[in-house]
Amino acid sequence: MNNLKLIASDMDHILLTEKGELPSNLDQYILELDKLGIVFAIASRRPLYTLEDMFPEIKDKICFISGSGGIISYKGEVIFKSLLKPVDYQPMIRFVEDNTDGVAILSGLDSAYIARKYKGNETFLKTFYSNITFVEELDQVITEADKLTIYFPNKNSKQYFEETFKPNYGHDFSVTAGDAIWIDIMNHEINRGKAMKVLGEQLGIDSEQMMVFSDMEQYASYATGSNDHLGVLKMMEKILEIHGK
Repeated sequence: MNNLKLIASDMDHILLTEKGELPSNLDQYILELDKLGIVFAIASRRPLYTLEDMFPEIKDKICFISGSGGIISYKGEVIFKSLLKPVDYQPMIRFVEDNTDGVAILSGLDSAYIARKYKGNETFLKTFYSNITFVEELDQVITEADKLTIYFPNKNSKQYFEETFKPNYGHDFSVTAGDAIWIDIMNHEINRGKAMKVLGEQLGIDSEQMMVFSDMEQYASYATGSNDHLGVLKMMEKILEIHGK
């Protein structure tokens, strides 16, 4: 841990409690790490503007890996973005409408775009998209977008993923499912692992100098306490103690 330069953490089920709350003193810990030259990165499927709204006081002191890796910002500056082409996402939107019971969400850089007929889902979706623009014809929207997300109110995203989206889009795009209600479609090879590699290259940080907190299936050197037991925060505290803070 003495050579640590970058800490990255997922949000849901890792940093956020199961009530969706951030640890009350997280900002101070991040600022202390920043003083030591250790970058703290938030990795999330949420868009950049939502993450910035969640960390208003320190958004210029932090790194955001947003949109599951589609957009990366470092201390207020976007340093990487992988945008879907309208010629690709417009047919996807029509496919969602014609073949599923999901709600298509076009993840633009400054707003989520959703068909107006789904406005009844606004309260729930605002948790993930702090800026939503409702439109009459979603498949006619042209904007800079890094991802198409499908929200499944009936919690059947994994079935649709296996039977519909993976066969139709998995060869040409990065397609992932999560929490039984989401499917994300991004450009090929876009994921959080690729984002960590890009971030390391941009900041001159080797993988041996990184620490990642995640609940995804992977090999791990350490195990922390659960999110409700503030596992990430306690590890941050330990790192600060090692560095004499």
